Amino acid sequence: MFEQLQAAYPGSKYALQSKLEIAYRLYKNKDYDVATSHLNDYIKIYPKHFSTPYAYYLRGVISEDKSRSILDKYFTDSDSAQRDVRSVRNAFNYYMALIDKFPDTKYAKKARTRLIILRNTLARHELFVAIYYTKKGANIAAINRTKFIIEKYPNTPSVPAALHLMARNYSTINMDKLAKDVRRVLKKSYPLYEPHYNLG
Repeated sequence: MFEQLQAAYPGSKYALQSKLEIAYRLYKNKDYDVATSHLNDYIKIYPKHFSTPYAYYLRGVISEDKSRSILDKYFTDSDSAQRDVRSVRNAFNYYMALIDKFPDTKYAKKARTRLIILRNTLARHELFVAIYYTKKGANIAAINRTKFIIEKYPNTPSVPAALHLMARNYSTINMDKLAKDVRRVLKKSYPLYEPHYNLG
């Protein structure tokens, strides 16, 4: 019906709205890639239309939904630990593009809130991978992942766990001075931290 509306009234405000409605219905039917493709086309054709910020925002929402099942549990095997989180990063980038191009819109405000959640999610993913490497005895790889969390995602809830895990891996490879230094930072910055990850 939306496609018929576009054909009957091309260029009208109803035709434009119908394009967004189609993308939304595709999203609700879990046709994520097709919905995103529709939105990309819309943004390209109508880069400055008043409804375009919504198209940017909906792209981010779609990417978040696409990735949600990937990261809502701890990774416990090799396949899970190395799963691609491209859709999470896509959502992050879509929201950043929205904020950059339409900073004063209500959708940009919503996107800023979502960015905080996505940063936490990406940091959590890196922590899961560091835990996986630790379990497998790949201590240097685990240390590098924890460093990445601290540098790339500061002020996220995963940072204290990353510090604790880094110190543990340093101790395992007998780099006791570095382990001691990291534990000092952890105690000073997060004095109440208690390990919550499981190396089973």
